[in-house]
Amino acid sequence: MMAAGQAAALGVQVLLLERNSRPGRKLMITGKGRCNVTNACTLLNDLMDFIPSNGRFLYSAFSRMMPYDVIDFFEALGVPMKIERGNRVFPESDKAVDVVDALDKFCKQNGVKRYEERAVALLQDDGHVTGVKCESGNIYHADAVIVATGGMSYPLTGSTGDGYTLAKQAGHTIVDPKPSLVPLETQEKWVKEAQGLALKNVRISVYDNEKFCEIYSDFGEMLFTHFGVSGPIILSASAHLSEITQDRYQLFIDLKPALSHEQLDARILRDFAEMPNKALANALAKLLPKSLIPVVVRLSGIPSDLRVNQITRDDRQALGALIKELPLTITKKRPIEEAIITAGGVNVSQVSPKTMESKLLKGLYFAGEVLDVDAYTGGFNLQIAFATGNLAGTSAASE
Repeated sequence: MMAAGQAAALGVQVLLLERNSRPGRKLMITGKGRCNVTNACTLLNDLMDFIPSNGRFLYSAFSRMMPYDVIDFFEALGVPMKIERGNRVFPESDKAVDVVDALDKFCKQNGVKRYEERAVALLQDDGHVTGVKCESGNIYHADAVIVATGGMSYPLTGSTGDGYTLAKQAGHTIVDPKPSLVPLETQEKWVKEAQGLALKNVRISVYDNEKFCEIYSDFGEMLFTHFGVSGPIILSASAHLSEITQDRYQLFIDLKPALSHEQLDARILRDFAEMPNKALANALAKLLPKSLIPVVVRLSGIPSDLRVNQITRDDRQALGALIKELPLTITKKRPIEEAIITAGGVNVSQVSPKTMESKLLKGLYFAGEVLDVDAYTGGFNLQIAFATGNLAGTSAASE
């Protein structure tokens, strides 16, 4: 929609082919239905720090449309924005539908026509794209074609890899699509006991046992599931995990990051002093979420019915260490269908970063997740979508 509206704003005729009855279905579910449209980074280099895959390819696109340009764009269309923790930008209404409606308005006011069609083949002549053929059999001729079909995540919204098929027809190489920003499965089955528990203000660190080093750490929110862990900081961590082999990656959760080991030990001592005759399992109610208490007690090896006035100093400090580094072993990522973003896609070495035009077929352009670019959670992937869409639309209008 960004690409179509931008091209039409420059005075050319634009036809938007959308396989769904309504555009923007994936936008409707982003940010838990609130739509995290961008991240309010003010410096280009700061933005690049959050894009681990082919960030340099996006310099030109971002130079034309930075996060505050995205904010201005939507506010000019009547959608006020707000900035929350982590510089995440949301509509003030907290409704993703307002963002979708604004993009729809942008297209309509610039004269974009939209047909409910699914493009399945590119039309080509002498090294130049000449249009597309649709699943219905209809053929549409054009001087330029922009492929902005998304990746393969959330296929029910229409992202089923159609763009890769079209790109291959032009000779493009597709970097193997893989899930990125995706929940993680764990070896430990106790996560089922904490299923549904959301933790705020915790810190995680991921350790690579093959490289003998920490590869990622983050602070924020996470969630326990029946298979493992999810939530914003877990999704971001997933982008750093390459080939997952047995026992390679360990995840450590600091349940009390605001306290040092010494401060936590003092806190535990105070709690124990208030209830010296209580069993350990009953003495942690002020310190830990209810569903985690039996898990932590069991992992500590301390009998759950032991009175706290009988717990040794060493056992108490070991308990504190466990609370500061609750361990989990990552076994695999969830399927690509559950990923927020697809890593991989059209090889960016075959696309001009200054125009988003194919280097292999003149008049063919790409934008968004179909390209081999992806970023961490926090609004960065939609920033990529809007910026590359804006550049592709501008460039295609000059054909």
